[in-house]
Amino acid sequence: MDDLRKVLRPGRIVYPVLIGIGVASWMLYKNFDKDAFSFFAWSWAAAAGLAAAMLMMVVRDLAYMYRIRILTNNQLSWKQAFQVIMLWEFSSAVSPSIVGGTGPAIFFLYKEGINTGKSTAVILTAIFLDEVFFILMVPILYLVFGNNVFPPDESSFSTGIQLALIIGYGVIFLYTLLLTYTLFINPYFFKWLLSFIFLLPLLRRWRTRMRKLANQMIITSNELKDKTLIYWGKAFFATFLSWTGRYWVVNFMFMAFFMKHLSLSDHFLIYARQLTMWIILLVSPTPGGSGVAELVFSDFLGDLLPNAVWAVPLALLWRLLSYYPYLFIGAVVLPGWVKRVYKEKPVYRKID
Repeated sequence: MDDLRKVLRPGRIVYPVLIGIGVASWMLYKNFDKDAFSFFAWSWAAAAGLAAAMLMMVVRDLAYMYRIRILTNNQLSWKQAFQVIMLWEFSSAVSPSIVGGTGPAIFFLYKEGINTGKSTAVILTAIFLDEVFFILMVPILYLVFGNNVFPPDESSFSTGIQLALIIGYGVIFLYTLLLTYTLFINPYFFKWLLSFIFLLPLLRRWRTRMRKLANQMIITSNELKDKTLIYWGKAFFATFLSWTGRYWVVNFMFMAFFMKHLSLSDHFLIYARQLTMWIILLVSPTPGGSGVAELVFSDFLGDLLPNAVWAVPLALLWRLLSYYPYLFIGAVVLPGWVKRVYKEKPVYRKID
C-alpha cells in the first residue's frame, strides 16, 4: 500500500501538467504564428459545441461506470463505481501510458470488497473488451478511408509511421488472440507458456510473479465461462459507448469552431485518425501521454483544420477537456476514498 500511495499521491499531478504545457509551449514557440489563437471567437455555436464535448466525457464515464457494474454483477453501487473509475483514470493519468493503471484498479476493487481473484477477473475482462473494440474498429475504418487513417505525408510522424502503426496493431491483435484463447478455451496454456519462457536465466527472477499472473488468468477464465450473451452484449455496448464518447470530444470541439468547414465524412475521418493515433499514445513513456498527446494531435489532425497553426491550441483545449480533469478529480476523490475503505472493514462478496 505504501508503494501505491507514492504512485497516487496528489502531488504527482504537477508533472504531467508541466510536461503537457511545456511541449505545447515549445511547439508554439518553434512554429510561432500570431494567428495561432485567431480561430477562437465566442458564440452560441462555440458554447454549444464545447458543452457537447464536455457532455461526451460525461457519457464516457457513465459508460465505464455502467460497465464495471455489469462486470461485478452490480456488486458496486453507482457511488462506488464512480470512485473506482475516477481513481482508475487518475492512476492512469499519473503513470506512463505503457504502464497504465491496471494494478491500482485491481486494488481499488479489492478494497471495495471484491476479492483479489475476482477483482483481477473484472479488470482483465474490461481490458479484453477494450482490445476487442480496437481490433474491430480499425480495419472497418481502414476499409472506408484507406491510407487516410494515417497522418499526412508532411507530418513529423510520416517517416515509417504507417509501418509502425501496422506493427502496433499487429501486436495488439496477437495479444488479443492470446487473451481470447486463454480466457475462453485453454487458460492452462498461458500458465505453461509463461512457465516455459521464464525458465530463461535472464527472466527467471520474475517467474514467480508470472505464475501468479497465470493463476489469475485461470480464475478469470472460470469466472467468464458461464456468462450469457446478454452479459457480453451489455458489456460491449458500454465499451463502444465509452470509447465513442472519448473520441467525439474532438469532433464536437471541431464543430464548435469549424462547423462550416467540415463534412460528415470529415467527422468520421477525425474519429478514424484518433483510433490510429491511440497506438502511439498506448506506448507513451510519459504520465498519461503528456507531451506526446499534444504532439500527435497536431500531426494527425492538423491537416483537417482550415489553418494548421490552430492545431496546437486545439490540442491544449482537447487535453483540458479530456485529461486534466481526471488529475484534479482523482486528487479530490482519493483522500476520502482512502479514509472510507480503511475505516470500514471490507466484506468480500461473491460475484455470481
